[in-house]
Formats: sequence, C-alpha cells, structure tokens
Amino acid sequence: MRRLSLLVSLAIGFFAAQTTMGQISGSAHDFSTATWNATDEICIVCHTPHNADVTVANAPLWNHQLSTINPYTVYTSLTLDATVGQPSASSKLCLSCHDGSVALENFGGVTTGTNYITGGANIGGTSHADLSDDHPISFTYNTALATTDGGLFDPSTQASGLGGTIEEDLLYGGKMECASCHDVHNSYGNMGLLVKPNSASALCLTCHDK
Repeated sequence: MRRLSLLVSLAIGFFAAQTTMGQISGSAHDFSTATWNATDEICIVCHTPHNADVTVANAPLWNHQLSTINPYTVYTSLTLDATVGQPSASSKLCLSCHDGSVALENFGGVTTGTNYITGGANIGGTSHADLSDDHPISFTYNTALATTDGGLFDPSTQASGLGGTIEEDLLYGGKMECASCHDVHNSYGNMGLLVKPNSASALCLTCHDK
C-alpha cells in the first residue's frame, strides 16, 4: 500500500509539473489556430515524426524551412569581452522564423508562404541579418570569460536558480544561445517565454554580477 501511495504521489507531481512547465498549448508558440496553419496541430510547425530536416545538429525532428542568411551582423561593443560567432545550435532554429526571412507557414516542405513574422518579434530587422541590437548569442561563456570580464558570474559554480549551475542549465555546448533565456515550450503567462521570471531583472542577474 505504501508503494502504491508513493507511485500515486509521483504521478500527481509529474502531471502537476507538466501543467506549469513545458506547456506550449496556450503560449505564444501555440500556432494551432493561426490563419496560416492549415492544420490544427501545434507541434507540426516546428517538428515532424517523418522526413525531418537533420542538417542542423541537435535539432529534434525539425520541420520548418531554415533561414539562409549568412553572415548575420552580430552584436559588438567596446565592453564586450566575448567572441561572438555566427548563430549556431538551436539559435539557428529560432532564426528560421525570427529573422523575418522565412514565411511562418514554410514547414513540411512548403517554401511559398507569404506570412512573415513582424514587429518586435522580427529581430533580424529589415535586412533580416541585423542582430547588432540584440543580446549576443553563440559565444563561449566559461570561467575564463567571467574572469576576464569581471562582471559575470563563473558559470561552472554559480547557481542558475533552476536546480544546477549556469553551465549545466543554461548553456549549450558551453555557449550562450537563444534557449539560454527563452524556453520555446514554456507558458509562464506573459513572460516572453523566459526560462525563469525576470522580476527585478532576476534572469539577467543570473549571469551578470551587478
């Protein structure tokens, strides 16, 4: 009976967690009712179980047309100590919509869409290649950078607030990427799909020692 109670408690905890985290339904990335989505499916805009695009590493069964922009104009500053590269990893997937060069409905082999992301969500600007006014991505964030910069926490030891260190929870291949701050499957209300609340700049201050 004790074992059964434990299993029930674990199941309840699991489903409770699923209702508060990782739920794309109802979030800004729920496109099931979008006029340009001829299906009523949520996942298919980005993922497919068959005939996926596997040209990008660590892209889970990708189904959306990728951007061909190369190179992007990346962020630079006299106070920036990191070496910012061209978007890599999952950031390339984000930009397949968010640089504004690929139509939203260009998924599942479609390449003739006419609906493009607009407004503040279009971070590529009118040229689709201008990331110079956005937080830098695709740069190595490690102990050496934190030491050189002096205004960053050491990602190998600093807690992320998500259970582990910055390195463990927020970096991808040791790099800062779009997904370091944004969880595309998350629906924390009106929080911009952030990985954690940013009240009093809490998300920013996870990495920035200010």
